[in-house]
Amino acid sequence: MIWVYWMFSYLLGNILFGFIITKFIFQQDIRTGGSGNVGARNAGRLYGKKAFVLTFLGDALKGGAVVLAGRYLGLSEPVQLVGLALAIIGHIKPVVLGFKGGKGISTFIGGILAFQPLVAPFVVLAFWLLYPFTKSFTLAGLGSFLAIPVVLYVWGEGWASCLIVLGILGLLFLAHSENIKERMKKSRFL
Repeated sequence: MIWVYWMFSYLLGNILFGFIITKFIFQQDIRTGGSGNVGARNAGRLYGKKAFVLTFLGDALKGGAVVLAGRYLGLSEPVQLVGLALAIIGHIKPVVLGFKGGKGISTFIGGILAFQPLVAPFVVLAFWLLYPFTKSFTLAGLGSFLAIPVVLYVWGEGWASCLIVLGILGLLFLAHSENIKERMKKSRFL
C-alpha cells in the first residue's frame, strides 16, 4: 500500500498546471518563454495574474491532495511527508516533460498546509523578519520555510517528520540554487 501511495504521489506531481493552463487557455508552451520554467512565477510573468493564480492553486492542490490521501488511508505522518517529497520531485523532475519541470514551491506550500496549517503564521512572521535584511522575496521566502521543522518539533512532531521536512527543504533549495546564488550576489549580506 505504501509503495502504491508513493508511486501515486510521484505521478500526481507530474501534473504540471503551468504547462496545462498555458497550453489550453493561451495555446502556448510556457517552456518557450521567460525562464522556461512551468511554475506559477513564470506563468504570471508571461501570462498575468490569472495564469499565476490558477497555476499556483493547481500545483498547491496536488501537494495537499497527496497529504490528505495519505491521511485518509491511515498512513503515518512520515509516510505522508515522503509522499509529499515524491510529489515535489515529480513536479521538479516530471517524466512526462523530459524531467524538466517547476521548482516545487507551490506543491510544497499546499502539502505542508494540509499537513499542519498552523505553521502558516510562523512562516509569514519569519518572512517579514528576513525580508528587510535580504531585500529578496526568493531568499526571504525560502529562508522562512526553515521555521517549519522548528515549529513542528516544538509542537511535538517526531524527529522523523522534522528530518523529512528538512530533506524536502533541501530539495527546494537545490532546485533554486542558481536563483539563490544570483540573489545572494545582490543581497545586502555580500
